[in-house]
Amino acid sequence: MTHVKVLHLITGLGAGGAEQQLRLLLRHLPPEYHCDVVALTNPGIVAAGLRSDGVRVGNLAMRGNRDLSALPRLVRLIRRERYDLVHCHLYRACVYGRIAARLAGVRAVVTTEHSLLAHTLEGRRITLGVRALYQATELLGSATVAVSDAVADRLADWGVPERRVRVIPNGVEAARYRQPAPVRAATRQAVRAELGLPQDAFVFGGVGRLVPGKRFDILVDALRLLPQTPDAPAARLLLVGDGTERAALERQARTVGVADRVVFAGERDDVPELLTAMDALAAPSTVETFGLALLEALAAGLPVRWSSGPALAELPAAAAPGARRTLADPAAYAAELQALRTGRRRSPGRALAQPDAVRHYDMARLALEVAGLYRQVADRTPSAPAVPAPHAAAPRPRAAHPTVPVPEESHVQH
Repeated sequence: MTHVKVLHLITGLGAGGAEQQLRLLLRHLPPEYHCDVVALTNPGIVAAGLRSDGVRVGNLAMRGNRDLSALPRLVRLIRRERYDLVHCHLYRACVYGRIAARLAGVRAVVTTEHSLLAHTLEGRRITLGVRALYQATELLGSATVAVSDAVADRLADWGVPERRVRVIPNGVEAARYRQPAPVRAATRQAVRAELGLPQDAFVFGGVGRLVPGKRFDILVDALRLLPQTPDAPAARLLLVGDGTERAALERQARTVGVADRVVFAGERDDVPELLTAMDALAAPSTVETFGLALLEALAAGLPVRWSSGPALAELPAAAAPGARRTLADPAAYAAELQALRTGRRRSPGRALAQPDAVRHYDMARLALEVAGLYRQVADRTPSAPAVPAPHAAAPRPRAAHPTVPVPEESHVQH
């Protein structure tokens, strides 16, 4: 069997959706693909998770978007490690990675577009310069993966030829969320105790970066609108994630008088366990490129109330009967959550069956689609004489905490 050496280049490795998707993909790619990961900066908690999975992880230690010294370091790394294919994730890594791969003589270059919206890219406003640089460097790649039809449509609006775009959605590891009832009950009790959540409370949650586009402020106001009556379980809001809006959300909670009923869990890598502490997931974001949190919650057996998410919008409603689209308005969410709270009294903590939507987005299947794209890209890529011929050596043994060797002037995370 031929072994293919792949470099996954990503802007950072904090606990974001793209970062977690990369880790999940590497768990499910066929064994002939030997993958290393290099972050341009910020090797956060996902880097530790990748190392625990046996993946080599390096840090290029870029000092900012205009740290051009990172480019020659990356070129030397690609040449020295003799990668057969480079797969880039997130804007900055896509720009630098496409250029570096070409300079290093690697012609098989895949990028995944995770977060392209009409006016923002990865939560930041799209300027003319950002768009021009993206379009210019996209031509240096072999193919671009869009995580949804909506993202593919936006790439087409930017002039990326349809033949260069392949829709391969994000995925979930369904088995990771499936627990026997006694185990789930014990996990639920333990997580609630850790977070200071009453065991008998109705807990609805939001999962994602605490940024303006997620509209978690709607959930704070919805909590205020939920009636507090002696015959109803107490209501709590659990927010999992971190970001620039945390301080504003904390102030809002104090202003409307619900600060004692909102729990900020921060950035965590144990989302499946945290979901067991919830009775429902609420996702009021009005613009999403995919909506991974919706699938994670459905996989964990939760009812979902959502406002935007191609993951569900691009499927028939019957694929996720536990999910209901909801107007991004505090009163609308309060009404939906109140109905769920009333129903919960009859079966507190009971998990719903995983719906067809979860099976549709099974990562084991989607990873095979990525591997198929790798083969297509490699088959139509001409040889690159500037780079030593790719080798097909036996797999290297993995260290307990492996690290990709990077040039001397770079920093390495151990």
